[in-house]
Amino acid sequence: MTITADSALGLSKSEQAHRHLRECISRGELTGGDRIVLGRVAKELGMSVVPVREAVRRLEAEGLVTFQTNVGATISSINPSEYMHTMETLGVVEGAATALAAPHLTSEDLDRATALNEEMRRGLERFSPQDFTDLNAEFHAVLHGRCQNPHLSDLVHRGWARLDRLRRSTFLFIPDRAASSVKEHDEILRLLRSQASYAEIESSVRLHRWNTLQAFHEAQTARAPHGPVDFVASSLPLSPTHSPS
Repeated sequence: MTITADSALGLSKSEQAHRHLRECISRGELTGGDRIVLGRVAKELGMSVVPVREAVRRLEAEGLVTFQTNVGATISSINPSEYMHTMETLGVVEGAATALAAPHLTSEDLDRATALNEEMRRGLERFSPQDFTDLNAEFHAVLHGRCQNPHLSDLVHRGWARLDRLRRSTFLFIPDRAASSVKEHDEILRLLRSQASYAEIESSVRLHRWNTLQAFHEAQTARAPHGPVDFVASSLPLSPTHSPS
């Protein structure tokens, strides 16, 4: 998305700067601890520092930017503990929402989800974490989208929104997880097409989410093998018959 394109969409300069910085974060061009130099960003975008400052304040409110004394605005580091608790919760509510939605899914819904998963599979060769994450979110939105319980659906949407604030592109940190995720999607789709039981569908979706959580936990542990672990993903009550793809 270029600034010219953003202008054509009628976005203000502050909105253009906000979108630009968010995309830089999503693509991994700006990572935890990186400093945002307002003047440099303003020059890149051909605008004054005022709209850039407004955009950075907005990013701070979204939890993506932190202001540090004598340093200024820096990209927030991901909070592993909060991310893990969010993923654990999302696994529970999204599993239930998908299982409840299952009887209401149409063949068109399942075909759409299958097409999205195939697009993710093709994307594994030239892997883009953000593109994969966007497709993944759309895939799951199709599957839980027909849940008839509005309160449960609200919890799912809240969970996804919280992930977005925590740096939704998880696959920046665990790119090797993407191939397994696609295979697990195949199994979820198989269960849905065969009209499997509520318990089978709920368990498959929940454990799919928790497998990503487990992979993230293992990656964090590998990066800091002697550091404190705030959340032990291996303690999740996984089904004894479950075998990750």
